[in-house]
Amino acid sequence: MTTHAKRERLLLADLLESAGPEAPTLCAGWTTYDLAAHVVVRERRQDAAGGILFKPLQNRLERVQAEFRQKPYEELVQLIRSGPPRFSPFALKQVDEAANVVEFYVHAEDVRRAQPGYAPRELDAVFSDTLWQRLERSARMVGRKSPVGLVLRRPDGQTAVAHRGAPVVTVTGEPAELLLFATGRQEAAQVELEGDKDAVAQAYEAPLGI
Repeated sequence: MTTHAKRERLLLADLLESAGPEAPTLCAGWTTYDLAAHVVVRERRQDAAGGILFKPLQNRLERVQAEFRQKPYEELVQLIRSGPPRFSPFALKQVDEAANVVEFYVHAEDVRRAQPGYAPRELDAVFSDTLWQRLERSARMVGRKSPVGLVLRRPDGQTAVAHRGAPVVTVTGEPAELLLFATGRQEAAQVELEGDKDAVAQAYEAPLGI
């Protein structure tokens, strides 16, 4: 049975392959080549991937990603498509599903939405609920740097508090769009913001995400 993570992995690989190595992405300063190197290092070089979360290891991460950036682009895409090596914790289906659903969905949109005339993707209800569950669990982490109170709200009224504070900005949208907003892709997210005008502007500019 295909998991969400497996499906999103293959979709990301297809998008990277179709876009080519020098296409823009929503990740500031990164082309698709840079993004592909990042994904491969995160999955295959745990000795360096810690730099994603821990600043003391960031220089090592950047060096290793630069090394992988020298590999042929097609090889990087194939490494993503084929999945992690057997010794990687991501090779366990439960770990892959827990750690990669959001990672691959967001990066697929990083590629898709940076291209001119991109077509919005319609998600099924089960996958939308899965993204919402992941967002609920991580809301406080991704919203911790917000300078204003931040509440994420689905159209059905379910909410998650990303940051406590005042004034409060409420961001309404489908789970996938809220996820993009909360991971620092505010301008690309199809959401509506309610609140004081200055607070809304701050929410758009906030350094959200891990």
